[in-house]
Amino acid sequence: MQASANNLNNTAITDHLVSRCKKGDTHAFRELYNAYSAAMYNICLRMTGNQADAEDTLQEAFMQVFKNIERLENAGSVTAWIKRIVVNHCLSHLRRKKVYFEEVDNIDVEEETIVDENDFAWTVAAIKDAIHVLPHGYRTVINLYIFEEYSHREIASMLDISESTVKTQYMRAKDKVRQIIKQRKLIR
Repeated sequence: MQASANNLNNTAITDHLVSRCKKGDTHAFRELYNAYSAAMYNICLRMTGNQADAEDTLQEAFMQVFKNIERLENAGSVTAWIKRIVVNHCLSHLRRKKVYFEEVDNIDVEEETIVDENDFAWTVAAIKDAIHVLPHGYRTVINLYIFEEYSHREIASMLDISESTVKTQYMRAKDKVRQIIKQRKLIR
């Protein structure tokens, strides 16, 4: 049975596919790529902000996946392993582009403002569009937190910044998204 994004949760299929990759089976590499590339491309696109960089980053990440497949000990964790490689390549790309994160210490972070969500007609597309135009630092933090579900602590470790900086960047990113949506008159 050929692996696809729909059946990769089946451990037997995933184990067999990874085993074939470890033996150098080029067809298995193609199956692995086909099964994961769309989801991983979306991560790259959200983090890099443009199609060309996303495509380049995806290819670099999969080259590392194929080069290091022997190191994967538990085939059941292949999704998380590939995702981590992809995210790390995206972060490396952003560092090469000199994306900096404003370090903040001893700043009180306000508690989130409670918003009655019924008052807003935000669509997923509108929010994604607003996130897309954020500065790289804000976009990176909000994508890692919201879409990739990393904790503030994990993001701080990945970006080599303090956890308070991550929280501040996240709060500022959310505020900026709200401003962008209001400016575009997408809130009723």
